[in-house]
Amino acid sequence: MSVLLLLLGAAILIYLGIGGIRAAAVLIVATGIGAFLDGWHPVSLFFGGVLLALGLLLIGGGMLRRMLISRPMLGWVRRQLPKLSATEAQALESGSVDWDGELFSGRPDFSKLLAASNGSLSEEERAFLDGPVEALCAMVDDWAITHEDFDLPEPVWNFIREQGFFGLMIPKEHGGKGFSHTAHSEIVMKISTRSVSAAVTVMVPNSLGPAELLMEYGTEAQQQHYLPRLASGAEIPCFALTSPVAGSDAGAIPDKGIVCRGEWEGQDVLGLRVTWNKRYITLAPVATLIGLAIKVYDPDRLLGGEQEIGVTCVLLPRDLEGVNAGPRHLPMNTVFMNGPTWGTDVFIPLEQVIGGRDMLGEGWKMLLEVLSIGRSVSLPALGTGAGKVASLATGSYTLVREQFGRSISQFEGVQEALEPIAGYTYMMDAARLLTAGMLDRGVRPSVPSAILKYRNTDLMREVINHAMDVIAGRGVISGPRNFLARAYQAIPIGITVEGANIVTRSLMIFGQGAIRCHPYIVEEIEAAGMDEQAAAVRKFDGVFFRHLAHTTRNALRAFVLALTRGRFERVPEGGRLQPYYRQLSRFSAAFALLTDVILMSIGGGLKARQRLSGRMADCLVHLYYASAVIKQWHDEGYPEAQRPLVEWALETSLRDTQAAMRRLIIDFPISGLRWPLRLVIFPLGATGLNGPGDRLGTAVAASIVDDTPLRERISRGSYVATDPDDALGRVLNAYHLANDTHELRSRLHKALRDRDENELGRIDRLMGHERRELVTWACREGVIEEAECEPLLEALTALYDAIRVDAFEAEGIDELAACAKGKRRVVERPSLDSR
Repeated sequence: MSVLLLLLGAAILIYLGIGGIRAAAVLIVATGIGAFLDGWHPVSLFFGGVLLALGLLLIGGGMLRRMLISRPMLGWVRRQLPKLSATEAQALESGSVDWDGELFSGRPDFSKLLAASNGSLSEEERAFLDGPVEALCAMVDDWAITHEDFDLPEPVWNFIREQGFFGLMIPKEHGGKGFSHTAHSEIVMKISTRSVSAAVTVMVPNSLGPAELLMEYGTEAQQQHYLPRLASGAEIPCFALTSPVAGSDAGAIPDKGIVCRGEWEGQDVLGLRVTWNKRYITLAPVATLIGLAIKVYDPDRLLGGEQEIGVTCVLLPRDLEGVNAGPRHLPMNTVFMNGPTWGTDVFIPLEQVIGGRDMLGEGWKMLLEVLSIGRSVSLPALGTGAGKVASLATGSYTLVREQFGRSISQFEGVQEALEPIAGYTYMMDAARLLTAGMLDRGVRPSVPSAILKYRNTDLMREVINHAMDVIAGRGVISGPRNFLARAYQAIPIGITVEGANIVTRSLMIFGQGAIRCHPYIVEEIEAAGMDEQAAAVRKFDGVFFRHLAHTTRNALRAFVLALTRGRFERVPEGGRLQPYYRQLSRFSAAFALLTDVILMSIGGGLKARQRLSGRMADCLVHLYYASAVIKQWHDEGYPEAQRPLVEWALETSLRDTQAAMRRLIIDFPISGLRWPLRLVIFPLGATGLNGPGDRLGTAVAASIVDDTPLRERISRGSYVATDPDDALGRVLNAYHLANDTHELRSRLHKALRDRDENELGRIDRLMGHERRELVTWACREGVIEEAECEPLLEALTALYDAIRVDAFEAEGIDELAACAKGKRRVVERPSLDSR
């Protein structure tokens, strides 16, 4: 009994997070009671006393614990911890931790999530969205841009400059708008619902260009000179990072700058002789100011330090002799300006280093900070925009498209495709707003930015593919009537750029998060890296036993919460979401436990276990998006109309978390740990979380078909075209007319069904070709009143027009082919060997 009560007391103390003197007192009392119940038997006294002494040693600390436990454990940890490259170490130092840290803790405090301030728009930002952004969207003809102009028209470029679209984030004192990150996200999202090419043109200077680097790190002289020119559009910026041999592994860039002396504006100055060969650079063909990431070397030690200085960010005016830019890539039929830039031995003074001489070698850290901002805003907004326009257009199309005498929105197979379109769009929007709110609070979310970039672009692919399945042939035929083609073609761009999704999922999200977001690992790494052994042992001793208690607590929590379905877990009551909160708490504990088990058992081999890392990333992604949905619903006051979407998102996230975790355990690299992990995390089996049922799915599908405020909420922030000759406007016009004449068309359909089969076939044909004759027939038969004829005819005409596709004259296509033949000549650039 002494051993049993001691272990039971220790488990309760660990579960509740109680330590110190109180814990020691509880263990002593528990052991004493157990010994008393055993009649002070020598065996009970011996084993109980040994375990009590060990427990007190662990709790009390001191020199004895450091010598007997901490010193040997430090050596073991040094061998287990992953080996970090210089760039990986800088990655861990960059950015900050927010809700991602709570999920890694195993005990997320949802009250913190709900209390966090959310991003909101000022009156000025709303006015900009309703004014210049709306006007820009109206100016853009995406078909003409991508098939006739191969560029934004000159009036559009001028409008973007004049209205300050290139300076959204630049402070007002430097001539910019000084907008919030939430506003930036809303602007990019709205433009993307109209034109991907226009959205990319606007978003890149505000998230991935030199402006952000200058705002964060530039010298005062650089800020005073460049920021006003960038804000006004007098300078068009680009930033070149990717090289042919260094894509996702950006730390391996071969582009270089050699410290030397040279002539600049008639003066002999210290500077860099820069050689580079970059590709996939957005705005490079039209840029007047080129930012470069290069590696700087000082072979003659002109700076007095090391010969290899490291990654550095520099600015090159486009008009310098030897700078090459202008040729274009054509990324998947989108025509935003993108192309290569290269140069050999181009001299620039050290004042062209962003941040000046002091920032030589600091470029990688600078880029990581800026990328965490850009990846949190640009592509996530683009993905959400695609979801919103797909929801708006596809929901409308299914209502007006009829087969077998009824709207295809009533077909269960179609509803099964509409369901994820609506649900995933709601989830993308929630995660976008949560992360933009973090940025507006001053957080630099390195791990959430990777989560958001990966997941929103992946869900964009899911949503657009489902939408294409629904509209079928209507989406296959290219032409000015097609409202999904450009979004469909742009999917691989989002998947690929700013860190390819495969690499982001399998290496970055969990690989970086496991260390950056862990409550103790960073301190243990610091202790393991200390040279002075006594100081290292003291520091390690101070954190290791807290880490040990953390791991044990999460194991107990994961087991107990799985057994009880979290019934005794204290969670917020708002929205009546307690069962979901409890499951999220349970999986957070299991996720935290798995993180520690992986770090202890796999250690430095984690980078080679990319399936394992990818599945842990999946778990974190699903937990993050579920949290975002709860946060969004809370911030909007728990409107009951959104409940189906909220529950669908949560049930989907929990199902997918369970599936990823189960697969991870089944294939865990160390087979001896599979059964214990399964017992602790799934003691009742991996069952009970089967995702949304058919009834809930039907309600979610209806949310983008039925003309309700919920449909407007899902598509909120989209550009809503009103011109019936516009690709999207045509479908929306038909949708509204279909709703307005629903009762008239119901009478007409009933009358048609009552006719004999031959008459019905004749009338069906008339619906497609001779609608006026059909309406005349309906009026003559008394199906409709005379005053109802024109509204019905208008609606039938619009419904037919909405399902039509484009066909082009053969002669025009032949002429186009003849004009284009031989005109696109490939530009030869220097190979790496030629440098």
